[in-house]
Amino acid sequence: MSSIDTSPAPSTGRRIPRIPFWAQILLGLVLGVVLGWVARNWDVAWLGTTLTKVGEIFIQLLKLAVAPLVFFAITISITNLRNVHNAARLATRTLLWFMATSLIAVAIGLVIGLLTNPGSGTGLSPKDAGKPDTSGSWLDFLTGIIPTDVITPFTELKVLQIVFMAVVVGIAALKLGEKAAPILSLGESVLALLQKALWWIIRLAPIGSIGLIGAAVKDYGWHLIGSYATFTADIYIGCAIVLFGVYPLLLGTVAKVNPLQFFRGAWPAIQLAFVSRSSVGTMPLTQKVTERLGVPKEYASFAVPFGSTTKMDGCASIYPAIAAIFVAEFFHVDMGIKEYLLIVFVSVIGSAATAGLTGATVMLTLTLSTLGLPLEGVGLLLAIDPILDMMRTATNVAGQVVIPVLVSAKEKILDRETFDNARSFSIEDADPTVSEPAPAKTPATVS
Repeated sequence: MSSIDTSPAPSTGRRIPRIPFWAQILLGLVLGVVLGWVARNWDVAWLGTTLTKVGEIFIQLLKLAVAPLVFFAITISITNLRNVHNAARLATRTLLWFMATSLIAVAIGLVIGLLTNPGSGTGLSPKDAGKPDTSGSWLDFLTGIIPTDVITPFTELKVLQIVFMAVVVGIAALKLGEKAAPILSLGESVLALLQKALWWIIRLAPIGSIGLIGAAVKDYGWHLIGSYATFTADIYIGCAIVLFGVYPLLLGTVAKVNPLQFFRGAWPAIQLAFVSRSSVGTMPLTQKVTERLGVPKEYASFAVPFGSTTKMDGCASIYPAIAAIFVAEFFHVDMGIKEYLLIVFVSVIGSAATAGLTGATVMLTLTLSTLGLPLEGVGLLLAIDPILDMMRTATNVAGQVVIPVLVSAKEKILDRETFDNARSFSIEDADPTVSEPAPAKTPATVS
């Protein structure tokens, strides 16, 4: 009997090539612009409504995961510090670098604003202004840190209060030791579940970008860019100087690492931040790229969650500095050295008010109220905010990766071999819930 060849027949069809995530995002941005233009110029009501709903659903899905993600991420990150020697020193140096880079960023914003006069010649009038629905003040900022109950911060998304509760629970768990082990084990499992669910949402970013960009073009059109041309250029230039100037300079001179290699490893998180406009929504990927750049996992799991809620060089430093100058010029209010110093103070100390969510309205109102500037100025800037927020958030997230790398390098716990071998990766390979095998390393210690 002759034998039968059971080997599979060679495939004659071609496999459909996988579209890289960056290309999906770019395609989504272009398609959003085109559809938004069609909806606006051809008055296609159903298309405009669809674009708005798609964008809103994407942002709502991100916000849905924010509250529990922040709580469990920060709680677990604090308890993970027990595995790092001299954890208090690491935490202190991290916060000091947060403040130092915020100071540099706000100084750049002030210089750009003073040189370009963004509030002059806009063609806008006071009738275009309007007070925001929500605003921030120092009293709200200080008293709002401590919640009145444990439910409201989660239902009303008061991120600063969630951070406060997470810090308290994390420190208490450290003090309890082994007694808290079952709760911490449950918390780690819940965090992994949240990260997996958020990862599914992240995969929808190209679709979300179609709705977000399309809705902005449909609502405001291109004439909006003309009215805010100088202001928009100022924000993008200021963020670009920090992102591609200050950060590489610090990486090269302080951390003694290759800035190009840094961007190669961190780029997936930066591009996602640009589209999602949410530092917290990008947090799992931010932590993933930070660890891939050689930062010890125990330290990265502390620095990144805290950075995602408090480290905002784009939203809390560059933006409020230029925006305050814009509003002062628009309403013909003179500012002096005292006012500029107040802007610096608010940006460095009050950056936690932005809380890693899309938009920076609370931070801007906090700045304007501190300076005594009309809050109606916020209404002037809300229309252009979606376009600005993309670059601001990309800068935020880049800074949230830079600082752990800097601190790790200075404290001699950065795995430089891992950093040098870091590569960019596709979104399909970046699931933060999938652990990568790592070679045996010495414990993360601080000399």
